Amino acid sequence: MCGNNMSAPLPAIVPAARKATAAVIFLHGLGDTGHGWSEALAGIKSPHVKYICPHAPVMPVSLNMNMAMPSWFDIIGLSPDSQEDEAGIKQAAENVKALIDQEVKNGIPSNRIILGGFSQGGALSLYTALTTQQKLAGVVALSCWLPLRTSFAQGTISGVNKEIPVLQCHGDCDPLVPLMFGSLTVEKLKSMINPANVTFRTYSGMMHSSCIEEMMDVKQFIDKHLPPVD
Repeated sequence: MCGNNMSAPLPAIVPAARKATAAVIFLHGLGDTGHGWSEALAGIKSPHVKYICPHAPVMPVSLNMNMAMPSWFDIIGLSPDSQEDEAGIKQAAENVKALIDQEVKNGIPSNRIILGGFSQGGALSLYTALTTQQKLAGVVALSCWLPLRTSFAQGTISGVNKEIPVLQCHGDCDPLVPLMFGSLTVEKLKSMINPANVTFRTYSGMMHSSCIEEMMDVKQFIDKHLPPVD
């Protein structure tokens, strides 16, 4: 999952209760692992969907005084004009694309795969969906932002995902990734893909975390865009 870092453990997986005809790949936030999110997704699972929660490689993170922790790419700062780890973000996106390819090899077409994530993981899922040539079923972007936003040309993206459905969620009391970042990201997304397919939900009193109401919205989105085929 992480290029040449072979030490990363295998993803946490919630298997489908019957034959998997769809998948959700969900990327955790900075300093976390896939286990917590695999448990959260197990609580809203559908029987034909497989849920894959990979673990980020451990690396020093500039934002946290170079302490080593699970991280998809380096984070230098959390303000809109902070310098970004362009090479790290692009490499991480390639790793996610490889994970999607693996599921396609397993028999799940890419247009039956939703990519999602929380915070840094949500940022990576948005960036990957907007830059990949794999047609995806949707993106679930929780409490996050769009990385390398100035690298995208003005106007609609030319890739296969310009009609992609996006569910973006944010707590209105988030002290780490302020709601403003979510709002700016939504506006940018609406200029890049079909704005009718972008849904932005905010949750009163929610900080940099999740809540039951949000998980219900996520479930509804997954059920809508990954319906059973048999």
